[in-house]
Amino acid sequence: MAEEVKWGNPGALGLAGFGFNTVLLQIHNVGAIPNVEPLLYGFFWGGLLQIIAGIIDGRRGDTFGLTAFTSYGAFWIGLSFMFLMEWLGVIALSNAGLGWTFVLWGIFTLYMTIGTFKISNAHIFIFASLVILFWLLAAHMFFGLPAIVPGIEGLFCGISAIYVSAAVVLNAVHGRWVIPIGLRN
Repeated sequence: MAEEVKWGNPGALGLAGFGFNTVLLQIHNVGAIPNVEPLLYGFFWGGLLQIIAGIIDGRRGDTFGLTAFTSYGAFWIGLSFMFLMEWLGVIALSNAGLGWTFVLWGIFTLYMTIGTFKISNAHIFIFASLVILFWLLAAHMFFGLPAIVPGIEGLFCGISAIYVSAAVVLNAVHGRWVIPIGLRN
């Protein structure tokens, strides 16, 4: 009989990719990085890492992790690809197109937030703040809300994901919960 392969918790990897890439882009939104170069990391740091984490979660039987990480990984790759195509002169992005993209991702994130109610308080904060971030980004695109507003809010979202990533890694290394996330199950 073949020995079953034991996978580590991919949440640390996926949340690191999401959190650090989110923070990097929000640093642009608050005006500290003059161009959107941070989106280039979206292909790899935010995109590929999350898709890998999602596939591992799927292999572990975690439907929520599979759906969340592969979806948000695809979001980062798609957003980065849209901006790359604009930079190359292939397409012209529109505020309406980006705005509706953010609205729809906000809706997706809203129902994913409900799934976090059985995970942890920290996960609830990450996802609820991401819903707000997507809708603030939509307001930026549709109504001209200054980018600094979603930028500041997005920093809280990204930093919270980094916190949970660190908690997953450090708690696994220590074999006990040394960094609390408010488990709910």
